[in-house]
Amino acid sequence: MSDLQQRIEDAVQNPRNLGEMENADAVGTVGSPDCGDMLRMWVKFKEQDGVKVIDRATFQTFGCQTAIAVASVATELIAGKTVDEALALSGEELSSPLGPLPPMKIHCAQLVESALRSALAQDREGPAAPAPAQTPGLLEQFQAPQTARKVILK
Repeated sequence: MSDLQQRIEDAVQNPRNLGEMENADAVGTVGSPDCGDMLRMWVKFKEQDGVKVIDRATFQTFGCQTAIAVASVATELIAGKTVDEALALSGEELSSPLGPLPPMKIHCAQLVESALRSALAQDREGPAAPAPAQTPGLLEQFQAPQTARKVILK
């Protein structure tokens, strides 16, 4: 087993910050029920030395083991950072505790980065989405009936 595989397996067996967060200050959701990859991230802030920083973050995902592992390490990595510091982190930096991801798994880090950006954009713009308690869970959103799509073959 490679070092990367071992780190991913460790993160999946003992995920940090997995689950919904009550009274979150911001919630970001990305992905599509159509393809199956979805990730939601909750963020709570605190004031530290007169500066607003991320106190903690949690996540839920419908995705592969790599997505779970990246989200787990990323929620640990962003704790204590300001919104600007967290927004400056790339998917590669958010997944760095795992080591370099293979090209076919880079989208997992991008999914986590996008969910974080979605949540932090709410903080910047103010809550535009429903309150977190009113937001459907990922399972409910995933199970919602999808609208019919017309496919035209040429």
